[in-house]
Amino acid sequence: METLPYGSWPSPITAASLVERAVSLSGLQSSGGALYWIESRPAEAGRQVIVRWAPGTDPVDVLPAPFSARTTVHEYGGGSFCVSGDTVFFSNFDDQRLYRLDPGAEPRLIAGEAGARYADGDVRPDGAYLTCVRERHLGDHVLNDVVVIPTAGSTKPMVVGSGHDFYAAPRFGQSRQIEWLAWDHPRMPWDGTVLEPNRVAGGPDESISQPRWSPDDALHWISDRTGWWNLYREGEPLQPAEAEFAGPDWVFGQSTYDFLPGGRIVATWTGHIGIIGEEPLDVPYTSFSSVRAFGDRVAAIAASPTRAPAVVVIDPATAEVHVVRESRPTRVDPGYLSTPRTIDFPTTGGRTAHALYYPPANAGCQGPKRELPPLVVTSHGGPTSQASTALELRTQFWTSRGMAVVDVDYGGSSGYGRAYRRQLDGQWGVVDVDDCVAAARHLAASGEVDGRRMAIRGSSASGLTTLLALTRGVFAAGASLYGVADLAALATDTHKFESRYLDGLVGPWPEAADVYRDRSPITHADELRAPLIIFQGLDDKVVPPSQAEVLVAALRRAGLPFAYLTFEGEAHGFRTAETLRRVQEAELSFYGQVLGFEPADDIEPVPIERP
Repeated sequence: METLPYGSWPSPITAASLVERAVSLSGLQSSGGALYWIESRPAEAGRQVIVRWAPGTDPVDVLPAPFSARTTVHEYGGGSFCVSGDTVFFSNFDDQRLYRLDPGAEPRLIAGEAGARYADGDVRPDGAYLTCVRERHLGDHVLNDVVVIPTAGSTKPMVVGSGHDFYAAPRFGQSRQIEWLAWDHPRMPWDGTVLEPNRVAGGPDESISQPRWSPDDALHWISDRTGWWNLYREGEPLQPAEAEFAGPDWVFGQSTYDFLPGGRIVATWTGHIGIIGEEPLDVPYTSFSSVRAFGDRVAAIAASPTRAPAVVVIDPATAEVHVVRESRPTRVDPGYLSTPRTIDFPTTGGRTAHALYYPPANAGCQGPKRELPPLVVTSHGGPTSQASTALELRTQFWTSRGMAVVDVDYGGSSGYGRAYRRQLDGQWGVVDVDDCVAAARHLAASGEVDGRRMAIRGSSASGLTTLLALTRGVFAAGASLYGVADLAALATDTHKFESRYLDGLVGPWPEAADVYRDRSPITHADELRAPLIIFQGLDDKVVPPSQAEVLVAALRRAGLPFAYLTFEGEAHGFRTAETLRRVQEAELSFYGQVLGFEPADDIEPVPIERP
């Protein structure tokens, strides 16, 4: 084994390999003895393709180019297609219209009003009608409602739910009735929702998720009324536990449970999958999404710290797993994979926070005996989200080069119950920053990392966390990917879904304008203590480029070294292979220049603007 400085280890996990023949998997559906799912393909400029698989066959694309099944309702989308029998209904990205796709035919338009977008569809059991969420952009005004559309096509959808700011998950019962979720500003769906039209559950302090009808026409849903998202049947808890059976509904169409024959229910909760009322299934995965019944078996998108996400089919009787489609066609040598361990650490206010810690790992290299590895602190966006145990090669990109990574679940993260999630109420930019700083200091004090060479990175909401943490004098470098720099600008210049989100995280606008100003990184630009690299998509509607430009101007005034890279055609979250590769290489180059190591990769050095 070769001894090389940390950060300089050669690795087979290159920036190019992160996107080569790789896809993102989502939206798994089961219909007519087949599975359908979405593959988001960087090699096709992020086109989202619907793929079909039936036992005994190979997966095949059912959505022809140039169509892309992607909706922009709430901007984040999700729930872009549904299936009835072997007929697919989908929202097309380019025009946001709703199409019908029959086997052997070309997509046919069934709904497409000017300014309208569609998401989260469900087809009535007899196949005659489809219900979905509609979002209409009428100049500066945005209206959301629930509509019903004949599956044969209609120029005028029928409105069945209106009057609330937001809707989600309209679902037909066996008797043709419909239930859906609704909520109003300033709440987000993980704060409080109601189950309508009969208001059978929910309220301002109860988050309902995933309503659906069982084969015997009983209404089921997930609620956090006890402080944990648990599963209910007609209001009765099915498996009460201090465990989460759902996550925050940032996107439409999430599915964490489904109905198997014989009245059984399969569900996923806190790293497990199994039949309600039975022991969890012993399968080699720790992360599950898009759980679906597939005959008497279970289909899901599953992953683990050493296995990339894959569409799998599980036999609940034997726990035997059949892998249908992997997100990556080749697996990385396990010797280059870092397995995370959960750490709990003390933080401000006598609280305890949580994180996943990834030590450096490389089968061919080790660090010098008297040297400790650099640390990259990362945290999820949202900020209401959660660190995942699924294999993420962008994390392994760092660890296989000799850098440690800690993925922080700061106070406010989901996955630990409502009380932990509420720790961020009115405290965004405080609690999250405290916890990221505490995680770094905890690892440095324990002798696991070099406290003089710690970097912090974040995207979107965690970009704000990153920028504020860089004022604490703890970190030697930072990276912000389309990060929030000006909270006041975000409060007045963002999309409808999150336009009142900050009321809960910071305070009501404009009454709390002083708090917004104090929590904005741009206010503290002259207090930044470390070089910074900034990445920004020029088509971003969630965090507009103006946020990055204001920050760059402040960095120039403050005389702090920085690099600034922009990308035409990219929105909130980078999608194309070229952009993803460039971002990874530029960030590595930046850390090497600032933290004092020479990357083994043959990459273009990123230019750093210095005073």
